[in-house]
Amino acid sequence: MNNRTNIAAVSAVLLTSLLAGATHAQQTGAPKAGAQPMEKCYGVALAGKNDCKAGAGTSCAATSKVNYQKNAWKLVPAGTCEKIKTPSGFGSLVSPN
Repeated sequence: MNNRTNIAAVSAVLLTSLLAGATHAQQTGAPKAGAQPMEKCYGVALAGKNDCKAGAGTSCAATSKVNYQKNAWKLVPAGTCEKIKTPSGFGSLVSPN
């Protein structure tokens, strides 16, 4: 292999690692440097739009079955959860389980 091939291969591996890390941060809700703090808000996610671990009957992100499922949470900007109005009331910071 020549140097150009080695550089291309290393660059591809680094890019893949960076993209995988960014995807993991989005899935886990890990905050980005300088990002606004986020909090889990139960009962506000639309069907299939919840973030990871929605309680019994769901395994992770995008598995809620109905709109505003009480045990499904969505990451929202800190301080806004209990102000989010849904047809069945407001968002909750506490899991119903």
